[in-house]
Amino acid sequence: MEKFYLEKPTLKRKEEAIDYYNEHIKYNADMNDTGGINQFLKESTYENWLKELEKKTNLNYMKTIGWAPSITYFLIRQNDNKIIGMLNLRYNVTKELIAKGCSHIGYGIRPTERRKGYNKINLYLALLEEQKIGEKKVLLECLADNIGSNKTIQALGGELKESKIDKWDNELTNYYWIDVDKSIEKYKKLYEPFIVNY
Repeated sequence: MEKFYLEKPTLKRKEEAIDYYNEHIKYNADMNDTGGINQFLKESTYENWLKELEKKTNLNYMKTIGWAPSITYFLIRQNDNKIIGMLNLRYNVTKELIAKGCSHIGYGIRPTERRKGYNKINLYLALLEEQKIGEKKVLLECLADNIGSNKTIQALGGELKESKIDKWDNELTNYYWIDVDKSIEKYKKLYEPFIVNY
């Protein structure tokens, strides 16, 4: 059985992270919720991206730029030690930030590993992390026409709050709430067998 775990980005994963980025370029695939690695690899360096990630965990710093602090992870498949996806968790998400378009969780899977159910495992791990920091309900968003992402959120108990045009990209977007404790308890038997040491 394949097993997965979350790992914070470090220098030791530099070449693998660049490969992850290049795969998205090769397949002309969107890089969603990667903690900005795509912008940094276009314009700067992986090392500077790591520094930026550290800054983004600081609540006071993020307040100065009007956004929520966040933690970024790689989703690692233990069987081959490969970066399969990424996860961005935001916390201290206020009503004001939600009104600006901020949600709690963003995630993505590399193009060659999609449609295998991995993002559901990724989202379950995200809920476990949100539970650790005390979040009770989390908001997720995805494009209304992104069937896979909608199904992933629904599969972990997402309840549709509303559909509206996102002001950032002018696209019709679905917004879901997930009850963290309820979802973890309901889907524990289904997803915990795929998780390393949790």
